[in-house]
Amino acid sequence: MKTSWLKITALMLAWSSVVVADEAKKQPPPSKNLPLSGEVFQVAGRTAFLIPAPGQPGKTKGWVWYAPTLPNLPGPEEKWMFERFIAAGISIAGIDVGESFGSPAGRSLFSALYAEMTGPRGYSTRPVLLGRSRGGLMTLSWAAENPDKVGGFAGIYPVCSIASYPGVANAAGAYGLTAAELQNRLKEYDPTDRLAGLAKARVPLFAIHGDIDQVVPLEANSGRMKERYTALGGSMEMLVPKGQGHNMWTGFFQCEELVRFVKTHAGGR
Repeated sequence: MKTSWLKITALMLAWSSVVVADEAKKQPPPSKNLPLSGEVFQVAGRTAFLIPAPGQPGKTKGWVWYAPTLPNLPGPEEKWMFERFIAAGISIAGIDVGESFGSPAGRSLFSALYAEMTGPRGYSTRPVLLGRSRGGLMTLSWAAENPDKVGGFAGIYPVCSIASYPGVANAAGAYGLTAAELQNRLKEYDPTDRLAGLAKARVPLFAIHGDIDQVVPLEANSGRMKERYTALGGSMEMLVPKGQGHNMWTGFFQCEELVRFVKTHAGGR
């Protein structure tokens, strides 16, 4: 009788494995509209992308890590600078971590992409992180935790402070905390309070941020980051276009200085 039950159990386990495998086959492959031709794949169950630059023997495979990789991003606005990165031998990659606001869960997914890019794909261990708007909060939070793995940070009106955007109350759920708990631990999580490691590692920073931005105010974000980073001995370049807010002004996305910064610090040819 015992032998029969063991056989039945083994058959049930084998059948379950087949069902799981069949269900996996039925899942559609990840898809994403990219501004340039690239690969869309999964990392840790999340949609990721890679727009590869043509490689050259003996050259470091430099890359830019773009965020936020939400369903509609990166968008056509990024095409101009992406083309210039590709021409310089610098690839672009990213992973959709949802509205994670720089939380530990979001950072762990970033670490999974980093392992994928620097491991089997053979890319540089020190990419430049490029954060657009709330993508700044995602990339800066990971960078503060991994300063030795960052070649530089560039931001387009980047969120640098949880308290500024999305606000402590709105971010608390992503951190698995109450608003009061997150407020009490804000210095533990807010990127502008965690810049010392980046400064010690001499990671260069760059931001372009409009002076009338009401969604992500300059003073509470890029301005605050520059002030604190400089005080720590770090280097940060900041451009402040006059009369520009949190908008789709072409100058934010066709910024020669940003492209120069990335080309200088991301490697490639």
